[in-house]
Amino acid sequence: MTSPRLVAFDLDDTLAPSKSAIDPRIGEQLLRLAERVEVAIISGGQLQQFRSQVVERLPEAHAGLLAHIHLMPTCGTQYYRLTADGIETVYALSLTDDEKQRALAAVEEEAKRLGLWAEQTWGPILEDRGSQITFSALGQSAPLDAKTAWDPTGEKKNTLRDAVAARIPDLEVRSGGSTSVDITHRGIDKAYGMRKLAEQTGIPLDDMLFVGDRLDEHGNDYPVLAMGVTCHAVEGWEDTAAYLDGLIPTLPAR
Repeated sequence: MTSPRLVAFDLDDTLAPSKSAIDPRIGEQLLRLAERVEVAIISGGQLQQFRSQVVERLPEAHAGLLAHIHLMPTCGTQYYRLTADGIETVYALSLTDDEKQRALAAVEEEAKRLGLWAEQTWGPILEDRGSQITFSALGQSAPLDAKTAWDPTGEKKNTLRDAVAARIPDLEVRSGGSTSVDITHRGIDKAYGMRKLAEQTGIPLDDMLFVGDRLDEHGNDYPVLAMGVTCHAVEGWEDTAAYLDGLIPTLPAR
């Protein structure tokens, strides 16, 4: 690939610290990038996270530029575009009520059995994101230092994931962020989101570049690398910003 036509990003720990707003530098870079290529954000998070972490922090820009930004919460099972009137839904593929109930029961019961159900938390441990059920061990609003310290090796998350997956084999159970486990329909991961993005934009996967912090074999960005998309690994938003400083000037203007 001589020059990507679309650059996609993970959100937490790639564009911003977990559950935190993007730095103004990243906001400016995303718009500069959108002047040249399509820009996508793919995360296991829900739309409200995209809104508070990114959309509401972008510098003011005209609608024609914002139209080049694609939002794909819950690994692409939801897809939104930015317009002059706000965020427009393209599609949202939800779990059924039965699937949600079984997923919620399985992850709560297994977390308690394994001793991973915390007594002191910051917000709800379980969240219904429509197309995804998410377990956050310390709560949805846990501070970054507590989340980082909870499971530095990933062993806790992987043990819980395996236990829950055995309970609900018809659904997909994945290790998510630093303290989370996500449950979706089978076959849903960031590779799924990238394929949906290719369908929606008409841009081949070979012309896409993905930037993420969890491209290791057990990371939630790894499926994108495994499917053959060109990837760039980062270790935090500052690393991403430095990379974009070098990438953006090499991209041709529209």
